[in-house]
Amino acid sequence: MIDFSGVSKTYPNGTHALNNVNIHIDRGEFVFIIGSSGAGKSTFLKMIMREEVPSSGGIVIDGIELNSLKASKIPYYRRKLGIVFQDFRLIPNRTVYDNVAFAMHVIGAKNKDISRRVAYALSLVGLSVKAKCYPNELSGGEQQRVALARALVNKADIIVADEPTGNIDPEMSREIVDLLSHINANNNTTIIMVTHEVDLVKQYNKRMITIKNGTVISDTAHPEIIVEEIPERVETAPRAFYEAPLEDDDIESFIQNYGKHSADTANSSENNAETANSEDSAV
Repeated sequence: MIDFSGVSKTYPNGTHALNNVNIHIDRGEFVFIIGSSGAGKSTFLKMIMREEVPSSGGIVIDGIELNSLKASKIPYYRRKLGIVFQDFRLIPNRTVYDNVAFAMHVIGAKNKDISRRVAYALSLVGLSVKAKCYPNELSGGEQQRVALARALVNKADIIVADEPTGNIDPEMSREIVDLLSHINANNNTTIIMVTHEVDLVKQYNKRMITIKNGTVISDTAHPEIIVEEIPERVETAPRAFYEAPLEDDDIESFIQNYGKHSADTANSSENNAETANSEDSAV
């Protein structure tokens, strides 16, 4: 399902974010990725979401080679993913129902399919009775459950949860992980949860991969590769892939256009190439 083979990433400023990372995640697995700020977790997520490509090594997800994936295909690939953000990313002037439905409107789903899938997703996260509420009428835990329903509504094969418990209290944190566990067990959805909360993770019998300084130092599924012991706790504040709200707060635009920039750039390049070829032929 997910294969990182000898993946290393060095940014232009010289930062070595990942070093020879080899990870295989089977379909239907639930995996915690833990590590302190700067460990390489964000780069790992960016690789999965095809926001970055390796400096060396290869990544294959659900049979798709991400290194060679054309930019115009990236938005379609990302539809396989459901992303849950630390800061919920709900559209404030839309109801719970409309927040979840928006993810289906973006891909042009039919209204009958939208109503059926949204009702199912909200029932799955226990929020059917809150369908007409607005985000500011919900608790933090409820808002995160809405975000999870939105990630699920398009039948995502993989849920990427980026510090999903960073803005909620410990009790709500357990509820979110319990819900992710339920979805994993009943839908065979692959779950990748990035977190710094080691104490929370240890309450669950799930695979745990620990990254430090860009290197996998332990993987509970492969005890033979342990380089260091799993820390008792990570003494840093949570740092998510998108760790701050958007400056313009245009969350609706963010969700609608996520991944389109790459496609637009690719289409522009392709059109320019076609135009150049036509001019050459004319000459």
